[in-house]
Amino acid sequence: MERATKGDTLSQLNEAVTQKAPKAFAPLLENEVAPRKYTLSPSRQFFSSNVFLAVWSSRVEEVGEGVFPIGRSSVYLGAYSMDVARYYLDGNADVVEFCPHYPFHHILAAATYTLEEGVQPNRSGSISLFNVDDTLGMGLLHNLKTAGVFDMKWSPAGANVHPLLAQADSDGCLKIHSLHSSSDTSEHGGVTLEDLGTEKVSSSMCLCLDWEPSATCVSVGASDGSISIITFRESQTQISQQWQAHEFELWTTSFDAHQPHLFYTGSDDCKFSCWDLRASPKMVFQDKRTHKMGVCCITKSPSDSNKLLTGSYDEQLRIWDVRSPNKPINENSISLGGGVWRIKHHPFMPNVVLAACMHNGFVVVDVSSGNIGVLETYKKHESLAYGADWQRGELVATCSFYDKLVRIWKPESLGRVMK
Repeated sequence: MERATKGDTLSQLNEAVTQKAPKAFAPLLENEVAPRKYTLSPSRQFFSSNVFLAVWSSRVEEVGEGVFPIGRSSVYLGAYSMDVARYYLDGNADVVEFCPHYPFHHILAAATYTLEEGVQPNRSGSISLFNVDDTLGMGLLHNLKTAGVFDMKWSPAGANVHPLLAQADSDGCLKIHSLHSSSDTSEHGGVTLEDLGTEKVSSSMCLCLDWEPSATCVSVGASDGSISIITFRESQTQISQQWQAHEFELWTTSFDAHQPHLFYTGSDDCKFSCWDLRASPKMVFQDKRTHKMGVCCITKSPSDSNKLLTGSYDEQLRIWDVRSPNKPINENSISLGGGVWRIKHHPFMPNVVLAACMHNGFVVVDVSSGNIGVLETYKKHESLAYGADWQRGELVATCSFYDKLVRIWKPESLGRVMK
C-alpha cells in the first residue's frame, strides 16, 4: 500500500502505518499550507513527520481544508506547531469571544455578518458555539441563525450572573442570550443559547456594545452615531438613556472597569469621547485631533486604572494616561501596519495585548510604558482581520471576514515574555 486513500479500511491503513509509514503519509506533506486530511479509528493515534493524525472514525475520510466536522468533534491536522485548529463558518466571520465564566472557558462563540446586495439588501448572520481544546482542536456544538452580527460580548466573569451573550445586529437590535448546558449531549453537545430578550435600539444598525462590569446594563453604539444604555434586570431589557454622541458611525463603546459610571466612545468622525452617566449624561472630554482616521476600538487596562488603549483606522495603537479625567494624555503609540479594529488584553500579563489589524493580520504587542513594541505577528488569514480573543492566556482565537475562517493558535512569544 503506497499511500492512504479515501475509503481505505482500518486494517489497510494500519498496514501502511506500521510497514511503510513515511511513504504512506508523504502526500500529507506535499502542501504545507493546505495539507490533505484523514481520519482514523478512535483506537489509535499516529504521528508522521510534523503532521498529527487525530483518530475518530473506522474508515479513512478525506475531508478537505479545515477541521473535522465529525459528530460533535472537530480536529485539525496541523503542519505548524503554533496552529491548533481552523474552521470555515457559514458566513463572513467578524467576531470571536471565549466565555470567561467557569466552567465554560472552553466555549468559543463565533459570529458572522453577510450582506446579500440587491434592490432589498439582506443582512444575515449566525452565532456558532465551539468546544476548543489545545489537543483535540475545535468542535461545533451549536449554531444559531440571526440577523447580521456586528459585535457580541459575554457578560463579565466577576458579575456573579449566569453566562450571558449579548449581540448587536444589523436589525438595530440588542439581543441577550443565555448559555444553557444540560446532560443531554445527543444533539448539541449539551450546550445551547437560549433567547432571553430583544430590545429594538435604533432604526439604524447596531455596530458595537459593551457590558457594564456588574452586568446590569449594556451600552450600544449605532451607525447613525447614537449611543444607548439598556438596563438588564430579571431577564428584562429597557432603554434608560439615549443620545446623539457622534456625527458618523459609532464603532466602539467601552465601560471603565474601575469607574463604571464612566464609559468611552469612538467614531468614524475621528473623535474619542468620555461620558459620565451620573449626569444624564455629561461629556467628560472629547479628543478631536489625535486620531487621523476613525476610532475603531477602546479598552481600559484591567490592572492599571490610569491606562487606556485606543485603535484606529490610521493604523496606530495608542496608549493614554487618563488619571486626569478631563484631559487624557497620549503617552505613546505604535504603527501596526493595518487598521486596529480590536484590542484584547492578555488575562494574566497586564502589558500584553492582542490586536486585530485588518489588512495586516494579528499582532501581539507589549504595551509597557516606554517600551511599546511588537512581540509577534500572525498572518495566516487571507482577508480582513476582525475578531480576536484569548482563551485563559494560552490559546488565541482569530477570525477573518471574506474567507469565513476561524483559527485557533498558540502565540510563540509569550514564553519569552514570561522569562
